[in-house]
Amino acid sequence: MKNNYIKNITNMLKYNLGTLIKFEVIYKLLLSIILIPFAILGFNLSMKITGYTYLTLENITKYLLNPITILLLILLIIYLTIVTIFDISTIIILFDISYKKEKISFVELIKLSINKCKKIFNLKNISVAFLVLFLIPFLNIGISSNVITSIKIPEFIMDFIKSNYMLSAIYTLAYLLLLSIMSKWLYSLNYMILEGKSFKKSREDSKKLIKGSRLIDLLKIFFVQILASIAYVIFMAIGILIIVLIIKIFNNIKVLESIFISIVSLYIMVCLIISSIISNAISFATISALFYKHKVDKKEKIKHIEYKQIIKDKKQNTIFKYIMIVVTALILIGGSLFTYQLITGKTNLNIKYIRKMEITAHRGASVKYPENTMSAFVGAKELGADWIELDVQQTKDKQIVVSHDTNLGRVTGVNRDIIDMDYSEIEKLDAGSFFNKKFKGEKIPLLSDVLKYAKENNIRLNIELKPTGEEVDFEKQVVDLIKEYNFENRCVITSQVYSVLENVKKVDKEIKTVYVMSIAIGNITDAEYADAFSVEASNVNEGLVNRVHNEGKELYAWTVNTEESINNMIDMDVDNIITDNIELGKELVEKSKNSDLISEFIKTIYKK
Repeated sequence: MKNNYIKNITNMLKYNLGTLIKFEVIYKLLLSIILIPFAILGFNLSMKITGYTYLTLENITKYLLNPITILLLILLIIYLTIVTIFDISTIIILFDISYKKEKISFVELIKLSINKCKKIFNLKNISVAFLVLFLIPFLNIGISSNVITSIKIPEFIMDFIKSNYMLSAIYTLAYLLLLSIMSKWLYSLNYMILEGKSFKKSREDSKKLIKGSRLIDLLKIFFVQILASIAYVIFMAIGILIIVLIIKIFNNIKVLESIFISIVSLYIMVCLIISSIISNAISFATISALFYKHKVDKKEKIKHIEYKQIIKDKKQNTIFKYIMIVVTALILIGGSLFTYQLITGKTNLNIKYIRKMEITAHRGASVKYPENTMSAFVGAKELGADWIELDVQQTKDKQIVVSHDTNLGRVTGVNRDIIDMDYSEIEKLDAGSFFNKKFKGEKIPLLSDVLKYAKENNIRLNIELKPTGEEVDFEKQVVDLIKEYNFENRCVITSQVYSVLENVKKVDKEIKTVYVMSIAIGNITDAEYADAFSVEASNVNEGLVNRVHNEGKELYAWTVNTEESINNMIDMDVDNIITDNIELGKELVEKSKNSDLISEFIKTIYKK
């Protein structure tokens, strides 16, 4: 085969394409059937043993340090390492056989992969787990388990990192460091699987093979991924254009229009499925092609797998039969567990409610005005926010002021804690200049000022209590103020400290409370003093939304600032989006009310 890596990639993908697709579809399906029910069972068991019904930032540290939890996490890491290595090994083996222009069946491929993986799974190769579970997903080259690659750094943390030059520099340096390490090890898995070498020896050989071409190789990998993305977009665009033509041609024949649009929509769905199936393969086809190219260029002998003798070996066939029996048993048990979990309500199917999604201005219109000030609250109203989110704290003289930070250094330049100051001192401080000099003289308002404004201007409030532990009757004071302005039905009281919500309910059980969570795992609806939940956006998923909705409660998402993340929250049907970008949030929510994915594409291309 000519030393042309693009041609090699194409040939490796297409020569055993049927076997490749079968493997990717069947393997991912089996993982889902086995992983999901057992994961739910294991998690529920660990929660029961450790005495938790739900996890939040307040209790997750104790849960994670529990020996039962640690054992389960170790088992999970072992499982993910095994299934990921088997996935990668099978693809590398398939491409090696395709490189030689030989055919192999699905069953033969599985037998061969089992044989090769046996040599990898030993203690001397234990550090390979770091490669497959951390570096590969971090580089996002698409060859690891979807469970791993779906893990994201929470958006609020990323926003904080991006806003701090030092943290941004550290994050970038860490990324580049991992990229540097990964690029040296790029071909280590090929050496392990094809030549049976240890991980240590494979890393050394990979460093030698890639020497002088690291940057070029990485660029080639990303280049191929870009080409694949362009091809996908073209196929999608063709489908959308066909829909546009159908609308034009059959504009007055609704039945035919609906039939043809359904057919083309199915085509678009198939494009999405195929793209998902082959995304892993494209990345490793590129790496394999470059591996062979460097071998030829450096006159290293290419050691191909002589697979026909291996798959005919009687001992190998016996091992294969036993593994198939175990896998079949796991499928039957997993399927039964899933059915049981569904019937008992531990797993919920999607149940949708018609709800009005609302937009909350995070600390007021804090992008255009200094946060938590009257200017920010007036601005939020003008931009069309449904709610204003604000933070409150208690002063030394028992006044309730609006401020996110317990210390006033960041927003006023005065390095003192609110709990140690009387309001007569606080109201003299400048809380606007830190944002922009034109807001010089902006005061830190009292909660009573905000309640008065909100009542006069018909806007609702999300009042978050930020206790330090030194307050006196903090919750009662806030509730009394709300009652003084007859605002009970126009606000919610929120907190990241669950005991605060309990105290609020003791004062007035009718006031709506919201539990603010950075992490939300398990049966959070067991938190009886929370009427709703406000969860950091990266921890919101459809299952969580459905569980909360099925209990008749609401779920808010914070802090959601990008078009992609806002649309994700809309798609998951959260009840309230807390954002700094009020205008974008309102626009996307309005757009979502009468549209779907296909119609949005059509609107972009063709205006009826």
